[in-house]
Amino acid sequence: MRTMITAERLLTPHEAIDSPLVIVEEGRISVLESRSAVALPPGRLLEFPGLVLAPGLIDLHIHGGDGHDVMEADSEAQEEFELRLLRHGVTAYLPTTVTAPLEKILSALDRLGGSISQSDSVNRGARALGIHLEGPFISHEKRGVHPPANLLQPSPAMLDKFWQASQGTLRMMTIAPELPEASETIAHARALGIISSLGHSNATFEEANRGISAGASHATHTFNAMRALDHRSPGLLGAILNDDAVTADILADGIHVHPSVVNLFLRAKGPDRAVLITDAISATGMPEGIYKLGSFDVEVKGGRCDYQGKLAGSVLTLDRAVRNVMKFAEWNLQQAVTLATANPARVLGIANERGFLAPGRRADLVVLTPDGEVAHTIVAGEMVH
Repeated sequence: MRTMITAERLLTPHEAIDSPLVIVEEGRISVLESRSAVALPPGRLLEFPGLVLAPGLIDLHIHGGDGHDVMEADSEAQEEFELRLLRHGVTAYLPTTVTAPLEKILSALDRLGGSISQSDSVNRGARALGIHLEGPFISHEKRGVHPPANLLQPSPAMLDKFWQASQGTLRMMTIAPELPEASETIAHARALGIISSLGHSNATFEEANRGISAGASHATHTFNAMRALDHRSPGLLGAILNDDAVTADILADGIHVHPSVVNLFLRAKGPDRAVLITDAISATGMPEGIYKLGSFDVEVKGGRCDYQGKLAGSVLTLDRAVRNVMKFAEWNLQQAVTLATANPARVLGIANERGFLAPGRRADLVVLTPDGEVAHTIVAGEMVH
């Protein structure tokens, strides 16, 4: 069925179009023009007066939400979680693992990989695009809440084991570049098409740059679980913030990173290389209490997720992260939404499919109020929230 969608404004997100008309056929955009330039053909019309159309949001780092942890063996809970992501405008995401005993990681990768492989035919909610492996290739000093007993030294052979368990669906790997064989593992990940993201690391500036030279191209929750920036010993942060070839994500919840430092990060990385993530855990969208992150219990109170005195993920949603950037950095909606749409799509190498609105691309859209609140979510031309 042909569907026409109109609103007050559309963000591609790099271009703003007033009074747009989006025509969707077979789940893809066939026409995107100003409404005054195109006569309405026969079909269903979705009108959103006073609202803004933007690409569906993409979360590169999320552990769960609404009581569900992505490492749980519960397919029904995963489906419910993916449907609930639509409330926040998220139409695609990377389910993110956490350090655990090897067999548990392999089991989670196998289950998630199988689900991703068949999701084209059964998925009704946000689409899992691949798996983000956070741990076990991380620094003991900067492990955060990841269990020290389950950390592993990186190696191409171990990465192959994870790759095979995931059925070839690993898309991103967080790795500390100072670890033995990290550079070899990063190079092997690149050959497999896995994005290496530097994080949970105590690396020096030189060690970080070796990882970048080996093929690492992204950074995980910048500032958190990293050696602090020092003006004489800049460390991993100095490498990330200075290198224009490296993209980086950040937790803009006002808890993990002070709003003024979020603003500083955005100035350093610029509008094309900064990415918003949530690092959300199962407690997101739930009342305060005790919730799971992998195999351990996290206490959620006052918007903080704590495990033994350390921050353990967040209860941030991606639409709120967009609104926080508008507040913290005084960016407008178009600038802020780019950090959760076009930029993560470019990181994943899928900008020809998602993250932008243009003819030929998937008709995954979020309908926003002018201040960034989610009113509706559209997947493949169908209004699903």
